[in-house]
Amino acid sequence: MMAAGVPLVQAFDIIGRGHENPGMRDLVMAIKTDVEGGVALADALRKHPMQFDPLTCNLVHAGEQAGILDNLLDKIATYKEKTEAIKGKIKKAMFYPTAVLVVAFVIAAILLIFVIPQFQTLFSSFGADLPALTLAVIHLSKIFTAYWWAIFGGLGLGIYGLIQANKRVPAFNEGLQRMSLKIPIIGAILNKAAIARFARTLATMFAAGVPLVEALDSVAGAVGNVVYGKAVTKIREEVATGTSLQASMGQRDLFPNMVVQMVAIGEEAGSIDTMLSKVADFYEEEVDNAVDGLSSLMEPLIMVVLGGMIGTLVVAMYLPIFKLGQVVG
Repeated sequence: MMAAGVPLVQAFDIIGRGHENPGMRDLVMAIKTDVEGGVALADALRKHPMQFDPLTCNLVHAGEQAGILDNLLDKIATYKEKTEAIKGKIKKAMFYPTAVLVVAFVIAAILLIFVIPQFQTLFSSFGADLPALTLAVIHLSKIFTAYWWAIFGGLGLGIYGLIQANKRVPAFNEGLQRMSLKIPIIGAILNKAAIARFARTLATMFAAGVPLVEALDSVAGAVGNVVYGKAVTKIREEVATGTSLQASMGQRDLFPNMVVQMVAIGEEAGSIDTMLSKVADFYEEEVDNAVDGLSSLMEPLIMVVLGGMIGTLVVAMYLPIFKLGQVVG
């Protein structure tokens, strides 16, 4: 709308009144009221930190100072779309196997609690020794039947505790993120996603005219991983004392040589934002391909795990029947 010449306050009015979500409508109208009262747009956005992160506010501030707010808003939109697309891909890769395993656990628990006790009653009349696998499953069924509330409650509390510890204990969160970067296959995807966000964020900030040191400060909080965030903070400190960006990045073990070389070329040619955009494009495509490959790999593995869990329970219950049939025959 700004690029079309629509005044900023009128643009907010059109967006706010046309939005279906009441919360979003109230948010936009509150920003419009602040801007009408003479508050800078960046300052109006900073009043709503849950919706507008410091990176967005800093870019809007840079756009207002340089008189290119419409261009900066377009860059923010492009940046958000690309970073959210990467996050969505990773969440999709994690959600599918988790959901299937949860369903498998619930089905197995239902069999252990409600179905297997019926077989146990039948087997008690056989008057013969049961196979070891059947005895193990019956014993497991007795545990689930007697303590199902403790098992489900313990799992629920354990998951809740992990989530809260991840949110509230920085050391636990950092350790979890460090460990996740070393998980086979998944760790490689998370590393590439972090590099893509680093490159995309820094390219967007640099293209907006934000000084490199200030840009790195925002990138540290937007990179999406504590390990990379600390590395960027260290890079910022070294760059502030006169070290080149590529030299500081080269001292970290997190950035591949190709990324460092691209940054070096960008510094020499005065086109860091262009080179970083190319790096971001490359690693975003790498994440897409890796997630697609992981999904294709996970589907048969999940089917094997699911079939193995349920199949073991079924076979354990039918082994005594097969054994009885052989004796009668």
